[in-house]
Amino acid sequence: MVEIRTPIAVSEAIARVQAEAQRLPSEYVSLEESYGRILAKPLVATHDVPAFDRSPYDGFAIRAVDSLGASGEHRIAFEVVDHIGAGQVSQKTLSAYQAIRIMTGAQLPQGADAVVMLEQTQADPKQPDRKFTLRKSFAVGENISFQGEDMKLGEEIVPSGSLIHPGVIALLATFGYEQVEVAKLPTVGILSTGTELLETGAALEPGKIRNSNSPMIAAQLRRIGIPYRMYSAAADQLDDMLKSIREALTECEVLITTGGVSVGDFDLLPAVYEQLGAKVLFNKVAMRPGSVTTVATLGRQYLFGLSGNPSACYTGFELFVRPALLRMMGATGIYPMHTQAVLSEDFAKANPFDRFIRAVYDGHEVRPAGFNKSNAVSSIGRSNALIVLPGGSRGFKIGDTVDVLLPGMDEGSPVWKL
Repeated sequence: MVEIRTPIAVSEAIARVQAEAQRLPSEYVSLEESYGRILAKPLVATHDVPAFDRSPYDGFAIRAVDSLGASGEHRIAFEVVDHIGAGQVSQKTLSAYQAIRIMTGAQLPQGADAVVMLEQTQADPKQPDRKFTLRKSFAVGENISFQGEDMKLGEEIVPSGSLIHPGVIALLATFGYEQVEVAKLPTVGILSTGTELLETGAALEPGKIRNSNSPMIAAQLRRIGIPYRMYSAAADQLDDMLKSIREALTECEVLITTGGVSVGDFDLLPAVYEQLGAKVLFNKVAMRPGSVTTVATLGRQYLFGLSGNPSACYTGFELFVRPALLRMMGATGIYPMHTQAVLSEDFAKANPFDRFIRAVYDGHEVRPAGFNKSNAVSSIGRSNALIVLPGGSRGFKIGDTVDVLLPGMDEGSPVWKL
C-alpha cells in the first residue's frame, strides 16, 4: 500500500525543525583554534581602545594655542624637543612653541593637545631636525585618537551567537583572550543508502552509480566548520539499514541520510523511523526539488532524511540541516543570505510547489546553472546561488526580479520565507 503524504509549506517545515533544536553546551578553545566557531558568551572590552590618547599620523605633537594666527604670511616657528615612536612615551612636558616628533600610534605627550601632520610643516633649512614652521592654526583635539573613542572598558563588542571570523579574532587578541568560550560542535554522521551506490574510486558497473551525496554533504559541513563521521552506504534491506542507523545513532547527535525516503519498494527509511520510535516532523514538503525530504527526531537527536537525488539533497541540506546545526550552536545568523536579482534567462516551467533552482549569480543578474532536474549534478557544480520561485507561479521571463539565496552566507532571519 502506497503511503499517503500531505505536503507542508517550506516555511512550516523549517519552523518544525528549528523548534526541535537543542542548545549545545560550551567549551573553551585557544584563540588559534577559535576561527569559524560560534561565540558562547559576548565579547566584552577589557580596556579602552585606544587605551590612551595617541597620534593617528606621523608628525609633531604641539599645544594648539601656540599655532593661533599662523598663516602663509605669518608662519609660526616651533622647536623640536623630543622624538618618540610607537610604544614609547615621552618624559617631557611641552612648553610654549615646543613640539615633539611623534610617530603613528604613539601616546600623546604631556601638554600636547593637537598633532600636526608631517606634510603640514616646513623644516628650518638650517636646523631641519630641530625646528619647523606652520602656516595654519590647529584646534584643540585636532588629529588625535582619543582614549576610548573606538571601544570602552566593559562595552559588549560582539554578541554571543556570532561567528568568529578574522575581524573577531583581531578583537579577541586585542583584549587578551587567549582562551575563547565557544559552543561545542555537534557530532554529525553521514550515511547514504542504496545498493546501487559505489565508492568514489570504484569502476562503474551496470546499474550502479558513484556515491556523490556523501562527499557533497561532507563539504557542506566543512564549509561551516563542523566535523563529521562517514558511515558505509546501507543496502536496501530493512534489517541492514536499521542496524547501520542504530549504530550511527550511538555516536551522533545528528544523522544525515540520503536516499530511501520516497515511497518506492526499496525506500525503507519510513519503516526505519517507525522501528526506532522516532517522531516524524514531516515527510513531504511543498518544494521542488526535494519534496520527499523527511525529518524526524529521536529524543534529542535529529534524523535528516534527504533525497537521494543530488540537487534535492544539496537543497535540503541548506534549507533544513545547516540552520538546525547552527541553531544548536546558538548562532544568531542561521538562514541563507537573501537578495534579489534580475533574471537573465527565461524560466518557463510552471511551479506548483516552491522551486529552488541552482543558479549563477553575478551580483546583479542571475540565471539557471544549466540542467536543473532533481537528479542533476552538473548544475550544483556550476552554481553559486539558488533562485527561489514561489509555488503557484507560471514561469518567469528575462528581466523579471526574482529572490535569490546564497548558500554558505548567513543573514540571521528567514526574510525569504515563503
